[in-house]
Amino acid sequence: MNDASCSFSPWVALYVKNRHEKAVALNLDGKGVESFLPTLPNVHASGKRFDLPLFPGYVFCRLDLHKTLAVASTPGVFSIVSSSGTPAVISDTEIEGIRRTVLSGCKIRPWPYMPPGQEVWLKSGPLKGVQGVVVDETHQKWVVLSVHLLQRSVAVKVERSQVA
Repeated sequence: MNDASCSFSPWVALYVKNRHEKAVALNLDGKGVESFLPTLPNVHASGKRFDLPLFPGYVFCRLDLHKTLAVASTPGVFSIVSSSGTPAVISDTEIEGIRRTVLSGCKIRPWPYMPPGQEVWLKSGPLKGVQGVVVDETHQKWVVLSVHLLQRSVAVKVERSQVA
């Protein structure tokens, strides 16, 4: 967090130019705006390792309603994702779930969007307390975390015993 006052600002999504997500996040951080760009580790056929955005074309940030122009005018930002002309807020729970999943080191991958349904909480392991939807794919358990505003989801592999 770059400044104490930003913790009271809500999370929003910025629609950004494809392949410019990292530059936008760095620009926002330079302006004192807290940003979050979840990434997925990737290995090229040549063996080179690099990170790809988990949600291509989007960067999350805490938006101070008095700094919307500074955020919207950041190079690479097309728009602030809005509903009826007002920035659409993403819950802290959704952002924290994605953040903890990315930092956990657990196997994660993009997943087709899943609307709200039967939700579960992980009761143990590095993701204890994270909320998502369980899916069963080829006898493996995955918990799907969604950012409902963007209608995008990611899945993280978990043990059955971790699910409550």
